Amino acid sequence: MPATTPAVEDYLKTIYAHTEWQPEPITPSALAGKLGIAPSSVTEMVKKLAALGLVTHVPYGAVRLNELGTARALEVVRRHRLIETWLVNEMGYTWDTVHDEAEVLEHALSDRLLEAIDARLGHPRRDPHGDPIPAADGSLLRPDAVLLAAATAGSRGAVVRISDRDPAVLRLLTENAIGLDTVLELADAGVLLPDGNTLALSADALASIWISTEPRA
Repeated sequence: MPATTPAVEDYLKTIYAHTEWQPEPITPSALAGKLGIAPSSVTEMVKKLAALGLVTHVPYGAVRLNELGTARALEVVRRHRLIETWLVNEMGYTWDTVHDEAEVLEHALSDRLLEAIDARLGHPRRDPHGDPIPAADGSLLRPDAVLLAAATAGSRGAVVRISDRDPAVLRLLTENAIGLDTVLELADAGVLLPDGNTLALSADALASIWISTEPRA
């Protein structure tokens, strides 16, 4: 596998994460927006990734990881999500504060320390936000889930993933005791909580929560 830089790893991780929970491939303009980088810089990096044999891309078209790129992306994703889990479980961080810290540490930790962290945590299969943590061999378990924003009224299931893109949403959910494995039901006026109360959620919050696809009773 070709040697990669932190910048290359950030691109691979972002491309992978974009299609992890939905099927549409990422475009260079969307990639630029997610990374906060000028489109011209993204164009040059995508050419570099293609030259390294990590992505497939045609001019003005979507960017897709190939087999080698996916394998490398999973290695980076594993590091990031294990570090987030370690920071929350062992270091007292909250789930709305770990992302930026993990962004830095994922490029600095040795493989030996990372595997020690994995063992210390008991080889977790998901991070604090519910994103699957790839095993060392690249395998992972991703639950069948539906985005609340795409669900119909009456849909019910346990929370299996909450996007970390908006820390304010994570803080709101914490304030209302909503986390992974909380059972929610989508109602016309919001979501029905386990205590029987209904919580109105913004469109952004509804677009951040995935629930398991569980048959209605």
